[in-house]
Amino acid sequence: MLKCRGLILRINKDYYAIRKCCDQKREHSKFVPTNFKLQRALFVTKLSRYEFEQLRHPRLNKNQLEQVIRNRGTDFEFLIYLHNLHKDFERKVVKSFQDSGCEVKLANRHEFRSSLSKEIMEWANVIVPIGGDGTFLLTAGRASPLFAQSQQKTPIVGFNSDPKRSEGRLMLPEYYSENPADAVARIKGGSFEWLHRTRLRTTLLGNNQTTPECVDLYRHTVTKMEQVKTEPEILSLELAKKYKSKTKRVLPYLALNEVFIGEQLSARVSHLQMVIDDQDVASKTKCSGLCVSTGTGSTSWHTSINRITTKHVEDLIKVLPPEIINGGLQNVDVKTMVQNYNQNLIFPPDDLRLCYSIREQICVGVWPYPKDFEARKFVKSLFIKSRCIDANLVIDGSISYPFNDGAKALLEVYPEDALLTITLD
Repeated sequence: MLKCRGLILRINKDYYAIRKCCDQKREHSKFVPTNFKLQRALFVTKLSRYEFEQLRHPRLNKNQLEQVIRNRGTDFEFLIYLHNLHKDFERKVVKSFQDSGCEVKLANRHEFRSSLSKEIMEWANVIVPIGGDGTFLLTAGRASPLFAQSQQKTPIVGFNSDPKRSEGRLMLPEYYSENPADAVARIKGGSFEWLHRTRLRTTLLGNNQTTPECVDLYRHTVTKMEQVKTEPEILSLELAKKYKSKTKRVLPYLALNEVFIGEQLSARVSHLQMVIDDQDVASKTKCSGLCVSTGTGSTSWHTSINRITTKHVEDLIKVLPPEIINGGLQNVDVKTMVQNYNQNLIFPPDDLRLCYSIREQICVGVWPYPKDFEARKFVKSLFIKSRCIDANLVIDGSISYPFNDGAKALLEVYPEDALLTITLD
C-alpha cells in the first residue's frame, strides 16, 4: 500500500511538472518568429585583450604599446597568439554565414556598446556573438531589451572562439567551434530548437523623478553609460501604500544571469531588507551581498556561492553520532555525494522562478530576522530595500546602479522578457 501510494505521488509530481513545462512553452511560443529564415546576421565579436590594451593606450603606436605590456611582465607573444586565434575564428564563422547566402554586418564589443543603432538591430534576423559567455551576456543585454508582448524577438546564437580555455556554457557546443559551417547549415535548414532563457526585470521604486546614472563595468573603469531613459510611472494608491513609494521605473536592462546587490567595498557588511513573494513579513539580513539568479545564471555565480566540497562533507561526517555512522555512512561515496549536490543547484534556463542566495549571512545575536530566514530560496518576486552606505545594484556584472540607504527595487520575471536563443544540442 505504501509503495502504491508513493508511486501515485511520483506520478502526480511528474504530471504537474510536465503540465507546468507545457504551460511555459505555450506562453513563450507567442514570441517566436514566424517563418524564420536565415538571411541577415549581425555579429558581435569579442574584444581581445590586445584590443583592450589598445583602447587603454590610444596615444601609443604598436611598438610603444608592446614595450608597455612587456615592461609589466605580461607574455606579449601569448597575448598576440590569443588575439590572432580569435580573429581567425571570427573570419571562419563569418565566411560560413556568407557562403550560405547570408548578409552580414560586424561590430566588436566596444562599438556595440555605443554606436549600433536601433535600425541595425531591426535589420538583423539573427544576432551572433563570437567569443565567450561575457560577449554573449553583453549582446543579450544590449541587443534584446524589454519587449512589448506582441513583438516577436530576434534570436541569438553564439560561437565559442576558444573552447579549450573558455567554458562557454551560453555558446554552441565545442563541435560547432570546429565546424561552424555545420551549425549554419542546420540553422538555415530549420534543424534546431528554440530555447527561451528567462531574464530578470528590475523595477526601482521611490519618490525621485530623475533617472539614476549607471556605470558600464565592462570597460574596467568608472565610465558612465549613455543613459537609456525610461519614464517613471505613478503607482496606484494600493501599491504606493504597500511600497511606501510614489513612482516606479523599470530599468531598460534585463538580467540573463543574475542581479547582485551589495556594498562596493567587499569588506563592508551589506544591510538589506527583503520581502518574498508579497508576503507580510519583512526579513532583515546582514551579509556579504545578495545574488538573485535565473536558471541560466544557476550554472555560474549561484553555484559558486552555494556549492559544497568533499572537505565539507568529510567534516560533517566526523561530528555525526556513532549510531548514524555505523548505520552505513562509513561506506558513503563522498565525492559522488558532493557532485550530486552541486549538480542539483542548477535549474532550467526557461524556469520562471528566481533563486536568491545570501552570501555569508551573519547568524549571531539578533541576525537574521526572523531567525529561520533562509539564505537560499526559490521565489517568484523579491522586494529589496537598502540600508547600505555605498552599495550598487549590478546587472549581469555589467551595468551598475547606485543602491544606497532607502533605495528600493522589485525583481520579477515575465515570459515576454525571455531571451530567444537557438540551440543545436
